[in-house]
Amino acid sequence: MAEGRLQWHPAFSAAFHIELNDELENLYIEEEHMLSKKLLQIDMLIIKKDKEKAVRKNIGRIFREHNIVEYKEPDDYLSLNDFYKVYGYACLYQSDTEKVGEIDPKEITITFVCNHYPRKVIKHIGTARKIRCERQEPGIYYLIGDMFPMQILVTKELPKKENYWLQSLRNNLKAGAEIQELLMRYERKKHKTYYPELMDLIVRANWELIKEEKKMCEALKELFADELKESEEKGMKNGLKQGMETGIKQGMESGLKQGLQNGLELAKNIYKLFKAGASPEKIAEEFGLSVEQVREMLE
Repeated sequence: MAEGRLQWHPAFSAAFHIELNDELENLYIEEEHMLSKKLLQIDMLIIKKDKEKAVRKNIGRIFREHNIVEYKEPDDYLSLNDFYKVYGYACLYQSDTEKVGEIDPKEITITFVCNHYPRKVIKHIGTARKIRCERQEPGIYYLIGDMFPMQILVTKELPKKENYWLQSLRNNLKAGAEIQELLMRYERKKHKTYYPELMDLIVRANWELIKEEKKMCEALKELFADELKESEEKGMKNGLKQGMETGIKQGMESGLKQGLQNGLELAKNIYKLFKAGASPEKIAEEFGLSVEQVREMLE
């Protein structure tokens, strides 16, 4: 699960679709909108079909007719260069039309989505651009004083009640209640569009914690059937190997053949108890082994 770079943007797109689910009939969302023939690319462009109809969702109340969204991954930060790059995208977007003035600059908004509050950027634009930052509600900050209406969404600060899936798009979920809530919520949404793609990324980003949850939901087991099967086969293979070694040692007095048989049976029984929820300590006590030996079999 740890191999390769995690692809956060597709999952972010899924989260954004989920957050705006009640508004989708009025919004046209285009992924990775190309600004020109050069390699300039907006993360997400949202166009209101009826520009007079307001968006009710908290993250979209600032939206006008044309809305540019820039997303930063959980471990990344919104830098000053990022700010001006996306601001430049807005200018290029406005100018890249067949007719002069076809898009009113006042109808373009910019949304920065990040996991960390960008203090350096806020300080700079306040001093150099006289743009002030105003907190509208948890996780939502409006940048006031520019031609383009702008906002910053700090995902980890967004309220669970209003923006559960967007604020869950991170790699530092907590074991226990938070993981269990995630699994239960997904169980109810697994058949809806965008949720499997979003959940796939969240689980991969928090795999070590999630795979240890004893109450992993059936929907998640189905989603990650291949990964779980591979993990199970690897654990069984290692368990059999260690079990045979232990069995051989225990059965030396009664012969090598019996020792091998004991090893196989021992490994199978240990793995069966572990899958049923028994702890390594309990298994060690049951078979008269050390906890270290049991853990080696289960690795």
